[in-house]
Amino acid sequence: MYQDIASLLRALFDAAIASAQPALCVPPHLPRPGDVRGRLVVIGAGKASAAMAQAVEQHYTGPLSGLVVTRYGYAVPCQRIEIVEAAHPVPDAAGERAAARLLERIGGLTPEDVVLCLISGGGSALLPLPLPGLTLADKQQVNRQLLASGASIGEMNTVRRHLSAIKGGRLAAACHPARVLTLLLSDVPGDDPVDIASGPTVADPTTCADALAIVRRYRLDLPERVLEVLASGAGESVKPGDARLARCEARVIAAPQQALEAAARVAREHGYAAHILSDAIEGEARDVGKVLAALALQAAGRGGPFEPPCVLLSGGETTVTLRGQGRGGRNVECLLSLAIATRGHARIHALMGDTDGVDGVEEIAGALVGPDTLGRAFALGLSPRQSLDDNDGHGFFGALGDAVVTGPTLTNVNDFRAVLIERGGPPT
Repeated sequence: MYQDIASLLRALFDAAIASAQPALCVPPHLPRPGDVRGRLVVIGAGKASAAMAQAVEQHYTGPLSGLVVTRYGYAVPCQRIEIVEAAHPVPDAAGERAAARLLERIGGLTPEDVVLCLISGGGSALLPLPLPGLTLADKQQVNRQLLASGASIGEMNTVRRHLSAIKGGRLAAACHPARVLTLLLSDVPGDDPVDIASGPTVADPTTCADALAIVRRYRLDLPERVLEVLASGAGESVKPGDARLARCEARVIAAPQQALEAAARVAREHGYAAHILSDAIEGEARDVGKVLAALALQAAGRGGPFEPPCVLLSGGETTVTLRGQGRGGRNVECLLSLAIATRGHARIHALMGDTDGVDGVEEIAGALVGPDTLGRAFALGLSPRQSLDDNDGHGFFGALGDAVVTGPTLTNVNDFRAVLIERGGPPT
């Protein structure tokens, strides 16, 4: 029975990913060729940007050119839009060069030109062009420390926007006086465009002072020149009301909520009540795992507030504060925490994974948990608690053969969590 449940959970995950494919969500938002009097220049960055570019090429009938940057392994064939690959989540020199070339592509635009900007999660690391006076090594150090700090995605992107020559509205300002239409695949809680890839084409209401406060809050040990950029205000981003952004429009065309709704439909088709708890859950991954475990145990033991058989669905972006020597991964950390808290309950199963196919820095989307997970772990000599303390969820689930590997999904609408509770009375 567990294998059947595992297959159903994987079907829910696959449905969530399929609902956010660029081939589905990009075409309805493309400009009509007759509305573009000058050039159509396509730019963008993110894990889904190459697939978004391919959808543009397949559905836009007028002339176009452009360049987008995606993660290594996420390129797809395009004829008129150049696809460049770079590193994520820690940026590399290829990303820095690509960001500089992207700025060159939008030089000399006129009011008749249209810039179509394709942005998805991962764009922050893939456009790592530093402000004058900073280096790529500075940006790499900032990214590594932010990723290990436990800071929220909003906090991380606030810092990134104020150290970048391209984020925080600067890319849109560089397109002036052309019209800019940005299509966004949201991977952030709340779907705020300023936090999707650190908002390269939208105004930024946060300040250098906000960024510096975040650095101090998490006690980041950053180079002195980085701190000086923030303390002096030299890294201030483009603010609301800036005239250069007057002809800019941003549209969220796919988001975590629609992915959860797609999964819910599949669950109901298979006889399970589906409850979407939230598409924007944040916090420490292990703490979220405990809360989800408590809800599942309440439903399994007392039939409320959710009556089995049911599936509890949620999205958002949790965080992991790295203290151990493991490989991190917020979804596997959340899942391992849930497994420990549910103690092998006979009717509780779960799948957690990142819809982009990469949990943390691993080419692994996430993992599965069932009633036999802890028992099999103990039989192999694994300590679930020690693995959690060591931030080694990937090692734990990999040893059990319960990792979920999708390969590049070509989309990114954040974390996916499904906790399934089977029908039945209280365990004896």
